[in-house]
Amino acid sequence: MTRSFSRLERYRPVAILLVTAVLAALPFAGDTARGEEAVRQVLPGAPVAAPPQQLAREKAPDQSEIERFCSNIADAARDRRYVLQAEELKQLQAGIDQRMKALEEKKAEYETWLKRREVFLARAEDGVVQIYAGMKPDAAAERLAIVNADLAAAILMKLDSRKASVILNEMDQKAAATLTGIMASAARRADPS
Repeated sequence: MTRSFSRLERYRPVAILLVTAVLAALPFAGDTARGEEAVRQVLPGAPVAAPPQQLAREKAPDQSEIERFCSNIADAARDRRYVLQAEELKQLQAGIDQRMKALEEKKAEYETWLKRREVFLARAEDGVVQIYAGMKPDAAAERLAIVNADLAAAILMKLDSRKASVILNEMDQKAAATLTGIMASAARRADPS
């Protein structure tokens, strides 16, 4: 079974070493920290200075002191971890909000395109289509080349396929290519993006 360690449990050995080093260094700082060090005079005929005292080491802290230290900082570490997690959650929420906004913009764009397509198909009313259906192909091609390309493509889509092909055949190559491109993209069922 795998056990996940908290941040405090991972740094416990480091904390033990730190406490041990601090407690071991305390005897060395004793006299100098209090300013009680004797000044040694080096004058001819001066009395000989007393030999320096041998410093004794204190024993290393026992396990209970280390555990008390770790338990004392546990609350602060937990609070800091909660603050870091809260900040991370705020950043994630901001990212989600940004993506939701982008999705809403895309949705609005797709709805606009759908409305434009419906309007495009509605432009070619049956009456107008019947007029072009009754015209000679060369006259219809001439008139549709002058009309708005979207409207001309919508009319051609509503015409019988044989009649539309004859009209496209009579048109200028550039105009016929434009209308064919519009008709192909309007007939496509899948989203072009």
